[in-house]
Amino acid sequence: MGREHLECYVRFIKYQKPRRSLLALCKVEKLDDFEYGIFYSHTERVPFRFFEFQDSLVRSKVQLAHFMENDRLGVRLDSGLGHKDLFKLIISKENIFAAWREFQKWKMSKQDVLAFSEHFEEHLLQLHYDLANGRYRHGPYIRFLIQDPKQRSIAKASVRDRVLHHAICRVITPSFDNAFVFDTYSSRKTKGVHRAIERLVRLAWRLSRNNTQTVWMLKCDIRKFFESVGHDRLLELCTRRIDDSRVMALLKNILGSFEAEPRTRKSIPLGNLTSQLFANIYLDRFDQYVKRELRFKNYLRYTDDFILLSTDREELERTLPLIRDFLLRDLNLDLHPTKVTFRKWHQGVDFLGYVHFPHHRVIRTKTKKRMIRKLRNRKETFEARDIDEDELRQTVASYLGVLSHSQNRGLARRIRRDFLPKGKALTE
Repeated sequence: MGREHLECYVRFIKYQKPRRSLLALCKVEKLDDFEYGIFYSHTERVPFRFFEFQDSLVRSKVQLAHFMENDRLGVRLDSGLGHKDLFKLIISKENIFAAWREFQKWKMSKQDVLAFSEHFEEHLLQLHYDLANGRYRHGPYIRFLIQDPKQRSIAKASVRDRVLHHAICRVITPSFDNAFVFDTYSSRKTKGVHRAIERLVRLAWRLSRNNTQTVWMLKCDIRKFFESVGHDRLLELCTRRIDDSRVMALLKNILGSFEAEPRTRKSIPLGNLTSQLFANIYLDRFDQYVKRELRFKNYLRYTDDFILLSTDREELERTLPLIRDFLLRDLNLDLHPTKVTFRKWHQGVDFLGYVHFPHHRVIRTKTKKRMIRKLRNRKETFEARDIDEDELRQTVASYLGVLSHSQNRGLARRIRRDFLPKGKALTE
């Protein structure tokens, strides 16, 4: 059994295939033969490389066991929302502790997470008992502003509440995710920014018949989407797939804990994990409308940004008022008036932080200027000895990582030359 086979089984477990999970367990048992020196061939004559391979298999077995430990509810959750007692599944101690393990990764340097972790068993058990006894109430938020690149208001819940968000999403996400259209991206496994970009390029090449036909793209943005999500409409959409009154009461509790403006029963906070799932649930109505009623094949959405492709501009112009009317009538949403654009692919289409052309992509000019400005400020902070060399190198490496997905090699060379400390440089 080679490493590639083991990694294949890990992927099956990760995506919750119970039958394959059992097969993986059977295969892992075979690896014990390596551990205890039981061999069924002429192993005495096998070179030393064989024993290196043995070690790698044992390490892979440990990694596989780690995946199964973290996702041991996966087999039980494969049936998704068809579970007979969804609420008990969410508030189970196993699920809450697994949610904590997921949540605390890469966050242990945060003060609030560190404080929570000192007595996390007590906190998690108390959360379980509060949920089981109907005493749980979502706590208040800490609000702050970020520049990303425009100013955004972020609402941060307490660690206890965020662990519950993870516990809920672990249980209800799989069945909702199975119902979403294929070309919905953002906050879905294996469907991030770069996968959406790859899909856009693939759709464009297929539609252009290898760049022999002109491809038009209609790019739209929903105006103030997170602030415009209606609580009542969202709960109605959730009820169509969740047949458990206690789970619905829990979701209502979370939604009611936040309002951008008092007594409007609108808006979901940007900082919640549940908000990412709620966004996809809310806009799934729109996705289904575009795909099933308008019959538009070449369509892709990433959160509140979406794009339609066609070889006929008039088709896109006819579709735009239908889209606008559906969003307003069914979801009480509106398109941003200045962010509806028609562009030819070969002229460059600005989508998800990059400008896309048939044979290459580059980052936006505004992004480039902002990147240089922030790096300049970071270097001045380093020269003032407010940060050390490792922190500066980490900042430079993060921007070089962004540039690695585009054809901005000249900019990458400039950043290495001007902003890295003298000494060992980062490799391309």
